[in-house]
Amino acid sequence: MWITSSLDSIRTPTRAALGNFDGVHQGHCRVIEPILGAGPGYATVVTFHPHPQEFFSKQRRSLLTPIAEKAQVLAHLGVEQLVQLPFTADLAVMSPEAFVKQILVNGLRASRVSVGQDFCFGYRRSGTAVDLVQLAATFGIAVDCVPLHTQGSDRISSSQIRHALQHGQVSLANQLLGRAYTLCGTVMPGQQLGRTLGFPTANLQLPPEKFLPKDGVYAVWVTGKDGEPLESGISSLDLNKNRPLPGVMNIGMRPTVNGTQRTVEVHLLDWSGDLYHQPLTASLVAYLRGEQAFESLEALKAQIQQDCDQARSLFSTSSTPLPLGE
Repeated sequence: MWITSSLDSIRTPTRAALGNFDGVHQGHCRVIEPILGAGPGYATVVTFHPHPQEFFSKQRRSLLTPIAEKAQVLAHLGVEQLVQLPFTADLAVMSPEAFVKQILVNGLRASRVSVGQDFCFGYRRSGTAVDLVQLAATFGIAVDCVPLHTQGSDRISSSQIRHALQHGQVSLANQLLGRAYTLCGTVMPGQQLGRTLGFPTANLQLPPEKFLPKDGVYAVWVTGKDGEPLESGISSLDLNKNRPLPGVMNIGMRPTVNGTQRTVEVHLLDWSGDLYHQPLTASLVAYLRGEQAFESLEALKAQIQQDCDQARSLFSTSSTPLPLGE
């Protein structure tokens, strides 16, 4: 995938889907779908950085899909190019007419554009999807206005997914996404306390802007770089290289050992090997329990064993979503 943040380096012409697409959930996929078919130009997703809300509020916004994750999911869908338009003061005051002329026509050389029906653009969000259809038509650009995608009576949205993750509702979040929610990072050396308890963990360093779900313990599928199975180590699943490895993940402050910062640690079930400095992806399957303080390390060890047993039971009896819908 070609990734750029400059109008000068865009591969043109394009078929472009416009929006923020944080999470790339099922509703976003509906907006992206029209640009994936046959036609002139590169299938392109155009988003904004920073998020317009972050630009105006001046407050940092966590992301369901930081750029590397977003690019991976989009590439899996068939998108060929990701354009991250810098959301600047000039763009914020640009009129709808100027946006169409400067961005869609001159910059993207778009032959087709797809947006959600609630898409707004231009100064103070004064342009609507209906306005976009009319303005783009004067330049011969076809526009698809995609109806909002709902689950039941609720609109699927990034905010709804965040709310589900904040409350440990993994199954709901995964349904809204259409795939498992993932945490992608690099394994860094930690205190190695888990190893002394008989449950070695990989300390996962994530992008600072990554949105973290509720603190606690999760059952997860674990893969390596770009969702590939881990190839080194010893595992009961080594004979099936096309499957991720099962694991248990803890997010939190580790109160039993007087932790001082929030960590993300993954224990791979029945697996051993050196993962330091390797990329790792943990895909959420289920929320097992909240974080708690134990009176002793022995009590903590006993609970971790129960967590592992519960996770094994889940993996053996239920059909769980894998990364990118694999």
